[in-house]
Amino acid sequence: MSPVYDCRDESQLLSGMRHARQAISRGELVVLPTDTVYGIAADAFNARAVAGLLEAKGRGRQQPPPVLVPGVGTLRALVAEVPPAVDELVHAFWPGGLTIVLPAQPSLSWDLGDTHGTVAVRMPAQKLTLELLEETGPLAVSSANRTGMPAAVSIDEARDMLGDSVSAYLDAGPSEWGFASTIVDATSLVGGAEPRVKVLREGTVSRDRLRDVLGDLLEPDPETASAPATSSTDPDAEAPGP
Repeated sequence: MSPVYDCRDESQLLSGMRHARQAISRGELVVLPTDTVYGIAADAFNARAVAGLLEAKGRGRQQPPPVLVPGVGTLRALVAEVPPAVDELVHAFWPGGLTIVLPAQPSLSWDLGDTHGTVAVRMPAQKLTLELLEETGPLAVSSANRTGMPAAVSIDEARDMLGDSVSAYLDAGPSEWGFASTIVDATSLVGGAEPRVKVLREGTVSRDRLRDVLGDLLEPDPETASAPATSSTDPDAEAPGP
């Protein structure tokens, strides 16, 4: 069986981080903790590794994984533009449970699946994972579960579902939040005729907190909207993110 490293133990932490770095560099998969739920991670710039991630979860290319980053500098390198409103979101909620969808930098050489030219990016509030991201670079990370099963909030749940499809498991104890991040689509802020931030999935960051930052740039709440919100980004495609 693939090894589990209890990263609350200093000796196991060092071994686990070394194994995780080596596995990622070889195009293998790693389960790691985030502040929301456990995630299954692959090198975002290794198309074979990303395909392996989707296969391990039982998903297809039409449901591409989000990308975890160690900081705002990496966000700017991955997206075409960071609008002022997104800067405000990042300042308010990163590191933390907010995933932001933006147009991807067109010069990037990667294949996350059928993203329609976008990328969903998050900086997690999890020290161990941020340290790993500093060394590996951006990681494609989806929730550590098989399709149709609940997201794993413990390493045992993740291991039961993913088994040996993962090279190593990094255990940091139960997830802090236990449910997934909020996902917002900010693509229309980049050259859109009607700039508006749309909530694709409400998770750890509430609509009320988003509205405190965005004001009228946030789409109307569902119960007050005059028509259903639409988006160029398929919300089902981003839902697997931790």
